[in-house]
Amino acid sequence: MTDGKRNWEGVLAIWKPAGWTSHDVVAKARRLLRERRIGHTGTLDPAVTGVLPLCVGRATRLVEYLQEAPKTYRAKLRFGIATDSEDLSGEIIERKDASFLTEPAIREAVLSFVGEIDQIPPMVSAVKVDGKRLYELARQGITVERKARRVTIHRIDVDEVTAGTDEPEVTFTVACSKGTYIRTLCVDIGRKLGVPAVMAELVRLESAGISQEHCVTLEEIPGLIEKGEMDGKLLAADRLLTQLPSTSAAEQESRYALQGKGIRTERLRPVPDRQGLWKLYRSDGVFLGLFSVDETTEWIRPVKVFHPSEDQPHDSQSD
Repeated sequence: MTDGKRNWEGVLAIWKPAGWTSHDVVAKARRLLRERRIGHTGTLDPAVTGVLPLCVGRATRLVEYLQEAPKTYRAKLRFGIATDSEDLSGEIIERKDASFLTEPAIREAVLSFVGEIDQIPPMVSAVKVDGKRLYELARQGITVERKARRVTIHRIDVDEVTAGTDEPEVTFTVACSKGTYIRTLCVDIGRKLGVPAVMAELVRLESAGISQEHCVTLEEIPGLIEKGEMDGKLLAADRLLTQLPSTSAAEQESRYALQGKGIRTERLRPVPDRQGLWKLYRSDGVFLGLFSVDETTEWIRPVKVFHPSEDQPHDSQSD
């Protein structure tokens, strides 16, 4: 297949370059793949680089679930300076000599944010207030009150600290829940130490279990299509939903599932033992969709049904 005219399906991991919006990347990928159905699984600001998973074809139906997965970033925080955007792209609104900060104090402050924390979304975020996104209001010079949101910092590793200057810096790696604003985390760390702070750099290292080793650049896509190697770069979306349990159905129950019918859980293997979303596979490993087990755990019912395509491989289930 050398002309790119085919139905692509899966998750294409892009290493987003600086200066591109996430929308820019999606638009470019649509042109290169000749596929309208492409959506990303979490916005990256233009200055931010790193992993940007794109759901292609039918995989777009799973965007909302892939967005829920934790993400990992490497951030550089600079003390002694604050901007209206909480990163270096904004206007400077405060300066303060932070040379008194010591490396131990910086490390302790950064690590103290592990766990559940409350964040106030920055005005440059995409959060909606009264039907308008905050960044749209910010462009008009309007600042509004925002409600704090609970997020989870799963892990922080302090990578490097440069102390003893007017504007000390710390680089750290953070694994966090969906909806975490790293720029706001940087500001809050500075606030805890009594100085202004700003996010100086940010790279997304992992999203939905996808890391840089899985990524391609936009420039590489035409060559991959020409060589017939693009399919090998598309990851199965269902396999990335590792937070969801899975079960399988025999041939008859599989037909019921594809018809949108409920199935008694006792007919599945393993038998679902808790309510909520489950991935359902045919016994030969073909993904049938997302199904929900009711509160009695006696029935599983369709939420997102995926009818197998003719060229879908019948690989064995590995979850």
